[in-house]
Amino acid sequence: MPFSSGNNPFIHNDENSSHPLGRGLSSLIPKKNNAASFGDNHHQSISPASYFPKASAGVANQIFQVPPSLVQINPYQPRKEFESQALESLKNSIREHGIIQPLIVTQTMGGRYELVAGERRLRAAKELNLKTVPVIMRAAKDSEKLELSLIENIQRADLNPIEKANAYAQLIANFNLTQEEAARRLGIARSTLNNSLRLLNLPVDIQQGLIAGKISESQAKLILSVDGEKDREKIFHRAKDGNLTVKDTEHEIKKIKVKAHTRNLKKEPRLLSWESQLSSALGTKVSIRRRGHGGLLEIEFYSEEELQNIVTSLLR
Repeated sequence: MPFSSGNNPFIHNDENSSHPLGRGLSSLIPKKNNAASFGDNHHQSISPASYFPKASAGVANQIFQVPPSLVQINPYQPRKEFESQALESLKNSIREHGIIQPLIVTQTMGGRYELVAGERRLRAAKELNLKTVPVIMRAAKDSEKLELSLIENIQRADLNPIEKANAYAQLIANFNLTQEEAARRLGIARSTLNNSLRLLNLPVDIQQGLIAGKISESQAKLILSVDGEKDREKIFHRAKDGNLTVKDTEHEIKKIKVKAHTRNLKKEPRLLSWESQLSSALGTKVSIRRRGHGGLLEIEFYSEEELQNIVTSLLR
């Protein structure tokens, strides 16, 4: 039964997922209440002076109606772009059915609330000029808000790969986590997290191409396997302009690597030996290139944690 307040329908939408929401978010959603059970006996409207009681066990699983204007966007929201077509589809569903999945919020100062989960529903409600929206209040620390926002967005609607990588990096940097800790909280393998973070090492134009769908994430990861920004740009433009498949991209990369291998055969044995020793000592790829009487020493890293480990090793 959809929520209602006067003549305003309350938001039923298509965001309900058959997939688990993860440890963090699932702990916020009452297990006994579901789309079929939300009705007049399971929510209440209260006066504008006290839209939300103080957090307590007595209101932990209750649903309340609050004006959308009192709910502010979560600053840890990883999604930066919302597809207009998808939002219009959600609004059409809202007009027809009303809201069944409440928003998750935390209480802030001044009788206002901060969103933890449900930004698309909130945006749609505001655009439809709904007077109130159903919410459930929870207490959440900043790290929990980011984690929950990440989980909701990753599992309910795909973030683009760069948004996802930036969200992972934000979680690690803001809350001083190792990759291992972050992966454990998010319920993913560390290798998955690391591979995602590596996308942030791509040049900005390649990242933008990935966001725009000009290349796939698989192609982007293949481009990362190429040494040197110049060769990476070359592969990117070939993939983008030539509409290459992943297999075609892999073939182009193999040709570039063959040329690079040929160049390496001409490299001084002493430089190759130093590269190997440095790579082994630092646990990452190291390359040495001569330029006239000088040269270039390149040390690759794929996360803040790896950079710190490299610096620590060098300063020993």
